[in-house]
Amino acid sequence: MAIALVRADYNNPQHAADLIMLLNDYALDPMGGGEPLTTHVKPHLVATMAQRNDVFTVLCYVDNQPAGIINCVEGFSTFNCKPLVNIHDCGVLAKYRGLGISLKLFAEVEKIAIQRGCCKLTLEVLQGNEVAKNAYKKIGFSGYELDPSLGHALFWEKKLP
Repeated sequence: MAIALVRADYNNPQHAADLIMLLNDYALDPMGGGEPLTTHVKPHLVATMAQRNDVFTVLCYVDNQPAGIINCVEGFSTFNCKPLVNIHDCGVLAKYRGLGISLKLFAEVEKIAIQRGCCKLTLEVLQGNEVAKNAYKKIGFSGYELDPSLGHALFWEKKLP
């Protein structure tokens, strides 16, 4: 079994198709929201990502078949005056789970972040997703807090029209 990681080329039609397929599979999972990508996102996402210099994707192939994805967005830490990488999406097709693919994807992202001079990796995880939380802890992630007496930071959102 050959496992290969590839930094996605958004202008490569095969990478683009694999990205959409893998991301849609993740979106359909309850931990990804349980809904497919919209009819707007599917045809526009890759071209929009290609126009940005603050996003990157790593794809994982098993025996040349798409198996996993991790989408990242570069941000900036004002407290450190350095860039950071937010891991925005990470998914592995069900038939390839248990092969350590997510660990390989995270290791590759960490390598890229270090090359970019980033100070940290960030991600969001659902409170009830114990499998993911345990995996993230094993690779060095922890809940974010500045002062333990104030508790962990919470991720909030306000949707815009």
